[in-house]
This record gives sequence, C-alpha cells and structure tokens, in this order.
Amino acid sequence: MNLKLRQKKKKRNWKHFVPYYIMALPGFTYLLINNYIPLYGLQLAFKQFSFKLGISGSQWIAFKNFRFLFASNDATIMIRNTLLYNLFWIFLNVLIGLSVAILFNEIVNKRAKKFYQTTILLPHLMSMVVIAYLVYAYLAPSTGFINNTILAGLGLEKVNWYADAKYWPFILTFVHQWRGVGFGMLLYLSSILGIDSSYYEAATIDGATKWQQIRKITLPLVKPTIIMLVILGIGQIFRSDFGLFYQVPMNQGALYGTTQTIDTYVYRALMVNNNYGMSAAASFLQSVVGFVFIVTANAIVSKVDRKSSLF
Repeated sequence: MNLKLRQKKKKRNWKHFVPYYIMALPGFTYLLINNYIPLYGLQLAFKQFSFKLGISGSQWIAFKNFRFLFASNDATIMIRNTLLYNLFWIFLNVLIGLSVAILFNEIVNKRAKKFYQTTILLPHLMSMVVIAYLVYAYLAPSTGFINNTILAGLGLEKVNWYADAKYWPFILTFVHQWRGVGFGMLLYLSSILGIDSSYYEAATIDGATKWQQIRKITLPLVKPTIIMLVILGIGQIFRSDFGLFYQVPMNQGALYGTTQTIDTYVYRALMVNNNYGMSAAASFLQSVVGFVFIVTANAIVSKVDRKSSLF
C-alpha cells in the first residue's frame, strides 16, 4: 500500500513540475543551439578545413594550426599585451566599479539617481564603432578637441596620438573603464542593496563613520560578489575586446606594440591567409587557458574561504 502511495506521489510531483519544464524549454533550446551544437566545430582546430570536403571530410593535421600563434615574431607582444591588460583591468574593475557603486548608493534624491545611473550606464550600451569615432573626435591630429582646444590653449605642441604607441595603454584603459564602469557598478550595487539596513543603523548609533561602515560592513558582505567577478574575469584573461583593440586605435600599424592582442592578431592573420582552422585553434586555446585559470583561481579561493568559491 505504501509503495502505491509513493508511486502516486511521484506521478503527482512530476506533473506538478511540467509547467516549469515548459517555461524552461526556450532557455534550454537556446543553450543547445548556441552553446552545445557548435562544439562539433571544435575539430576545425585540428584540421585543414576545406569547403569542398566539409568539416568531417577535411584532413586532420593535429596541432599544426596552433603553431601560427607562436611562430610569429609578434607572439610575445600579443600574449604579453593580452595578459597584462586583463590583469590590470581586473583590479581596476573591482576598485572603480565598487567605489562608484558605494558612492551611488549614498545618493538620496531619486531624480539625481536616475540621471547618474543613465549617464554612467549609457556608454556600455553604445556600439564600439560609435565609441571609436568619439575617441577620434578627441584625438584626431588636426581636428581633435585635445590638440585644437586643450593643448593649443596651454601653448603646447600638437600630438599625433595615432602614431605614438606610448600613449595607448592609458587611452585604452580610460576607454575601457569609461565604457564598462556602469555595468560593473550595477553588479556591485545589487549586492550592496541586499545588505540589511539595520547593520548601518546599529553602526551609526555606535558612532561609526562612513568609512568605518564601508570597511566593516559593506566590504565584508560584498566580498562574495567581488570574488565571483574576479574569478570570471580571470577566466577571460586570454581574451580581449576586439572592438576596443582594433577599432578604437583605427587599426594603425604604428600602434601594434601596445594594441596587438591575440584576437586582433588572429583577425589580421585570417584577412591574409583565410585559414579557418587557425581561427578555431586560437579560440580553442583561449577557452582551454580560461578554463584552467578559472579552476585554479577557484581552488585557491576554496582553500582560503570555502563559502566564497564558485564550486
């Protein structure tokens, strides 16, 4: 009798979750089409792809497609740039994003909040093509705002920004932060808004200053979000924003020393060689390196603070 009741309960439970399965079906379908079916194309990284023979019929060439990433004289430059930019930007993303979120949370006026939120988030919604031309409007050698207004007003000589590579680590960093700070601010702000206000009220009664409240309440409670975003950022450490490194510098050859990354190098190589196997090999290598970095970073975090690790 108990067995029959259990079977009936299982049937009821299964039927109870049918609407949820139907609701989740579009999401699962998207994941299947966008994330899992393309995995079939990973074999391109190990083949000499031919349109005539197709993916399955193309010749296996083992790891030859991976060699072009390291055979070039630019290999050291592009790997160095990719890693160093990402490492520095992970630190800046936390520092600036969290700082802006804390300051934004202190705004009381609702209209001011809406204005600042829109202003900060707007660059994140812009196309990189639009951003590239905005940057050019400021940095153009003959008509740019900086050369014609700021430097001319100070009596300084004009600078050919698109011919001198030494300025571009600062320019790219500024543009990256200007564009991404709004999205980062929202992520940290969502965690800050989830903190119980009674903590701050008790701290205020005890005479704690704003800085002490931030240091003793906000930062410890936002720590899991910080760790999660840092780990995810480390997972993308072997990738770069193609639009930022290709379109913003206007693909100027004189700037390759500070703007050449793995993604831009692969694109330029494909424009010359038209080799899809090389592109697949680069993407595959980036994914593997990102996976290794995520697992390693998560393992280190789990040893220090198990609750803050992702898995």
